[in-house]
Amino acid sequence: MSDATSTPVLHHVNLKTTRLDEMVDWYGEVTGMRPNFRSPVIAFLTNDRANHRIALIGLPGIVRDPDKIAHDGIHHTAFEFETLEQLLASYTRLAAKGIRPHMVLDHGLTMSFYYVDPDGNSVELQVDNFADWAASTEWMTTSPDFAGDPIGKFVDADKLVEARAAGAGAAEIHRRAYAGEYAPDGPPDLRLPAP
Repeated sequence: MSDATSTPVLHHVNLKTTRLDEMVDWYGEVTGMRPNFRSPVIAFLTNDRANHRIALIGLPGIVRDPDKIAHDGIHHTAFEFETLEQLLASYTRLAAKGIRPHMVLDHGLTMSFYYVDPDGNSVELQVDNFADWAASTEWMTTSPDFAGDPIGKFVDADKLVEARAAGAGAAEIHRRAYAGEYAPDGPPDLRLPAP
């Protein structure tokens, strides 16, 4: 007999693609995903003990959507680091390879870097600003700041790296980012249609 109150946890995301090889390589570089199975038309990738976390289907007949941003569907998937140092190290490593985020946000509850995969899907790399899901959930559900601005503050990633190199800790960087101190010079790419 099953427990009627149990809830499933997210196991994987499945993406259709016209660029199977590029997608396998990109997810390997950005998230450490490796294929547990790969054929000419499908790949099952993981970066932990699960058999797969991302499935990629590259069947003939799939076509690229030139208006993807304006159509409904997934906006992004997200991967979480344990520390801000890990997130910033990932950013620095990827930037050196020419992989830069399309936007960076301090959402209040998370510091989030958003990248675009070869098919134009947005992928978030994040860290919990509270380093504690219970604390960030409490803040999210009770904070008038979050209720008033659930998106948060746009951030310049290089300014975060500079602040960390100058000795600022994670809590200080979050406080200053959320106060708007590390705002980017230009507008971010939201990967959403213009209103």
